[in-house]
Amino acid sequence: MLALMADNRVTAAISHWAPRFIANGVDYNDFAAVTAGIDDWGSWCARWCDAAAVHERLGRTALADGRNRSAGAHLAQAAVYYHFAKFMFVDDLGQMRAAHLSAVGCLTDALPLLDPPGERVEIPFAGSVLAAVLRRPAGEGPHPVVVLIPGLDSAKEEFRATEELFLRRGLATFSVDGPGQGEAEYDLAIRGDWEVPGAAILDAVAALPGIDGGRIGIWGVSLGGYYAARLASAEPRVRACVSLCGTYDLAAVWDQMPELSRAAFTVRSKSASPEQARKRAGELSMAGRAGSITAPLLIVAGRRDRIFPWQDAVRLRDEAGGDAELLLLDDGNHGCANVPYKHRPYTADWMAARLSERPAG
Repeated sequence: MLALMADNRVTAAISHWAPRFIANGVDYNDFAAVTAGIDDWGSWCARWCDAAAVHERLGRTALADGRNRSAGAHLAQAAVYYHFAKFMFVDDLGQMRAAHLSAVGCLTDALPLLDPPGERVEIPFAGSVLAAVLRRPAGEGPHPVVVLIPGLDSAKEEFRATEELFLRRGLATFSVDGPGQGEAEYDLAIRGDWEVPGAAILDAVAALPGIDGGRIGIWGVSLGGYYAARLASAEPRVRACVSLCGTYDLAAVWDQMPELSRAAFTVRSKSASPEQARKRAGELSMAGRAGSITAPLLIVAGRRDRIFPWQDAVRLRDEAGGDAELLLLDDGNHGCANVPYKHRPYTADWMAARLSERPAG
């Protein structure tokens, strides 16, 4: 029975997230080879770490040879593989954290080698630190900036492909791990009142050299789509907001969420039991808040989303108080990662247009 359950979790992970892995940097051949060799969920993390180590070795060799561009690409790709090794692996927290530290280390080493380069930023918050990656586009600043917010199981290490879209349009990017995410998941629990950590993040972003604090956009995916909308409902400093496949009310869809997602939320919300996790999920809701959004809002959703139903996107659009637009893709899955060409360029164009003008005064 335990083996069957583990196999079901492997099948569910592949079924739900295969397009996302490919869209965010995993080579298809690696994906096929790694997942074909996983017989049970207990070997998921180790198998992906083995694949990550291949790319890390290529990066370390290129770095030693002075081939910096190749080194940056290999190390950034290794970081993505290590990230997907740990992304839902909450059954063995020691193994998960070791993979995560490798992801962070590879990306940190890759940052100065990327084009454009990146730099690590740490924001003090609630007795801990929110870690982020800042990348500025070519040309003189100050640059408008997009804050990229991960979801339940994503982190800043996964965002290189999305960053490139904004950077090519002259927008800086700031990919950040919030409470319960990435580097902050060990000390800080998931929280529904994202206007609190969001305010600290906006404070830090506005103070960065070369960044125009009057032109800040936010983008969030999955649970990060909720965080982005929640922050926009409270912060006038947000000039534009993209919510990609976010939830409207997490408790309302709790029973339909995959087993892996419920387990990850239980751990990352610091809940003592599934029952407490369900109760805490009720704190993540846009009810009574959507009407306070005044910034332009782009909501992207897929009708084939099996985790957060597309009707949540319609409800957010209908209740939003400002200029709200819904891009609903008939064939889109969760995150619409299976059709990135149908929303990623449009989203980047939409954001660039809304951050192109400086605010009066």
